[in-house]
Formats: sequence, C-alpha cells, structure tokens
Amino acid sequence: MKKKILLSAVAILILASVHFADAQQPKKIAQIGFLYPGLSPGASYAQLEGLRQGLRELGYVEGKNITIEYRFAEGKLDRLPDLAAELVRLKVDVIVAAVTQPSLAAKKATGTIPIVMVAVSDPVGSGFVASLARPGANITGTSAMTDEVVGKQLELLKETFPENFARRCHVELR
Repeated sequence: MKKKILLSAVAILILASVHFADAQQPKKIAQIGFLYPGLSPGASYAQLEGLRQGLRELGYVEGKNITIEYRFAEGKLDRLPDLAAELVRLKVDVIVAAVTQPSLAAKKATGTIPIVMVAVSDPVGSGFVASLARPGANITGTSAMTDEVVGKQLELLKETFPENFARRCHVELR
C-alpha cells in the first residue's frame, strides 16, 4: 500500500512539473498577405528581398515563424480587388500592399485586418489616412512622395548643383 502511495505521489510530482500548455499548444505562425500590382516573385525580387530582410531583422523567418501569401496582379490592375478579397478570405494577420492601387484594393476589402501600405504617393490626398501623424483606422505605412517632400527635394538639388540645376532640369523654383 505504501508503495502505491509513493508511486502515486512521484507520478503527481512529475505531472505537476510538466507544463501541459507548452507541450500541447503549437505556436501560431503569423500569416502575411503581400499584394503587388506587378509580375511574379522573380520580377519583384528586390522588393520581396527587402521585405524578407526587414522581417528577419525583427526575428521573423519565412517558413519558420511566418508565412507569406503572395498575390501578384501581373500588371492587370483590375485583378487587385479579387486578390485583396482572397487574402481577406485566407484571414491573414496583416496585408502588405505595395503602392497606391493595391493599397486601395486592400482598404476596400477589409476594415479590420491591418494594412501596411508601401510607397503610396499621397496617402492623405488619396483618402487612405486622415493624416501622416495619425493615420487612424486599420491602415498605416510609408509615403513615396508628397508635395512637401518633392518640393524639398528640388530645393536640395538646386542648393547642391545651383549652376547645373536650371540648365539640366529646365525647372525654375520660386
């Protein structure tokens, strides 16, 4: 009898020390949707490698702790709404939309999945965000150019190359 009690106590101690949640729960792999207006992954290698590198720097490795669902419109912009809707149906955790048209398609497809727009020319003027400082809703990201940025870039060029600027660019700044 004492032997049974001792074995039961040892079994209880062993079971109590094992974390069942750690052993039974597989880790969720984050799923990123990538929406691009261009061709295939090979044709978009530089952009994709930049995304992958940035994710690696944050500790995310494709195939290990994230998956990326790629959707390419192959230059047919009318396909973007269907591709964005497909990513929403897949219930990706976030949509990365490169440039304006895919960002618009993603915004129209979901109001809940976070969207990261990349290189959108004028996110405020296009109605994507309320302001650059406080985008609001489910969309954020980077802007490629705004009137202020383009103007500043031209000013810097003029300061850097004053004698060549007007002659080469045929532009007059006031």
